[in-house]
Amino acid sequence: MSTFDSAQFIANLTTSPGVYIFYDADNVVLYVGKAANLKSRVSSYFRRTGLSAKTKLMVSKIARCEIQRTRSEREELLLENHLIKHKRPRYNIALRDDKSFPYIRITDDNDFPRFAFFRGPRKPGARYYGPYPNAGAVREILTQLHKIFRLRQCTNAVFRNRSRPCLQYQINRCSAPCVGKISQADYAEDVRHAMQMLDGRDFALVDELAGKMDQAAAQLAYEHAAKYRDRIALLQRAAGKQYISTGVLDADVVSVAVESDTVCFGVMTIRRGRNLGGRYQIRKNPLDSSTAELLQTFLAQNYLDAAGLPAEILLSEDIGKCIALKTALTQNHRRKVSIKHNCRAARARIIESARLNTVDQLRSHLSKNGQLQRQLIDLATMLELDEIPRRIECFDISHTLGERTVGGCVVADRQGFVKSDYRRYHLTGIKPGDDYAAMQQTLTRRYQRILKEDGKLPDLIIIDGGRGQLKVAMQVLDELQLRESIAVIAVSKSRERKVGAEQLHMPGKPAQRPGLHSPGMRVILRLRDQAHGFALGGHRKTRGQARTKSPLQQIAGIGNKRRRNLLRYFGGMREINKASVEDLANTPGISLAIAHQLYDHLHN
Repeated sequence: MSTFDSAQFIANLTTSPGVYIFYDADNVVLYVGKAANLKSRVSSYFRRTGLSAKTKLMVSKIARCEIQRTRSEREELLLENHLIKHKRPRYNIALRDDKSFPYIRITDDNDFPRFAFFRGPRKPGARYYGPYPNAGAVREILTQLHKIFRLRQCTNAVFRNRSRPCLQYQINRCSAPCVGKISQADYAEDVRHAMQMLDGRDFALVDELAGKMDQAAAQLAYEHAAKYRDRIALLQRAAGKQYISTGVLDADVVSVAVESDTVCFGVMTIRRGRNLGGRYQIRKNPLDSSTAELLQTFLAQNYLDAAGLPAEILLSEDIGKCIALKTALTQNHRRKVSIKHNCRAARARIIESARLNTVDQLRSHLSKNGQLQRQLIDLATMLELDEIPRRIECFDISHTLGERTVGGCVVADRQGFVKSDYRRYHLTGIKPGDDYAAMQQTLTRRYQRILKEDGKLPDLIIIDGGRGQLKVAMQVLDELQLRESIAVIAVSKSRERKVGAEQLHMPGKPAQRPGLHSPGMRVILRLRDQAHGFALGGHRKTRGQARTKSPLQQIAGIGNKRRRNLLRYFGGMREINKASVEDLANTPGISLAIAHQLYDHLHN
């Protein structure tokens, strides 16, 4: 029980604005709050009635209280936000800051700038776009940029040492500036156009390209005109997928949903009228705070120290005038921000859509998939991922002494297995039993096709194998310029081959044995087993077909009728293999030319 003398402490408390901090007997911070009147706010925690059960529990643990006076409500907000993020009190809701969300980074340390996935604190020497709601949104935009403008993706080290164009050039995703396939001036123009697209000036860009197309056509440079025509078509296709009917709205739509003791915050990101998707954070509601209080907490933590601020923040709930918050945001970012709740027409529809998505996200979390969500959260923590993986792909190789090697890929998302996306790969041209080459071919074929067809890329790849297979996977992703945005791990059996003793291999780290007590490891093993069964089933089917198929079926010109005639005439394959060309030609329906072809096939 608390030994805190609240009456004596409150009697000597100031009525000034400031921040209060509650500590327990072990000097651990319980709660951080702000108040325009410290004496009035702190005393409200120690009244006899009107407190929720959770608040009473927290108050019973208070051993001492510390206050820090401030000169304004803006300072209160900033100090409270700083203390919550650094002390992470048990009864406060601590949210992720924007540094953990991804950006697009444009380097300026090279004559041929690179557009790449980036996550972390922004540093000088580059230009950044974002933050984006998730890695998938960044990958989708980068895919569009590389497809439309053919910008380089490789790191500076790779760029400086290329002697011939890479695969990206061959599939029309790069203009190969590393080997001089494009001039610096032309590449700079492509970079300028790409930045126009990121700025949301697609329509101005289309007008400019249309003018260049008309000019090239007038000069009879039809090849250049066709290039501009194709670029315009790709731009319009990309814009058609993402724009919403709100003009050039630049806003974050913030919504909140509460059920039981769990709260879900949702942010729909709209930039220049383009819907970039939503991001969600689910937390416990430690003190049963109201939706207005929860939104105020979220806005302070999410935007006071954010790298970027939209022109508008649209809210699903009314939080009052929030003058102090608006003032703090305006002064911190040196630009005016509008916080709105009661909107009409298009904005009202967007807010309602965001609210419903947040409610659905929370219900999904609390439903039958709640266990999977908790496992994925544990998986992200165990692998030190920046966010819960939205899509996972797991690979395994199956063969019998090198015969009929098959690679299997199974897919899962946050709802479970996605069986419609499973794929098998029948591997050729590799040495029998070479699992490394088999894995390399499987991964290369998988992600080459995804890149060509603008398919969905995973956030995490799991390889059934050890360090060798992991190294092969990393080499393939490096070659395809995918390594930075996709995490890769491998899982192998232990020497005793005991279930639950599997080893987990991650790049640059020693092997781990999380064991079956780890929820995240159970996800990995379930995916591994599913991939193993899927690849094995494909291998057995292929092997069975090969063993029951007659060698005569593989010879051009030998149909069902001629095959039956040969088998009847000679009595079986053994005698056919012994026959000469003349003997084969004596078979009804077999000419001398076909006999020569048949003999050569059987004996060569």
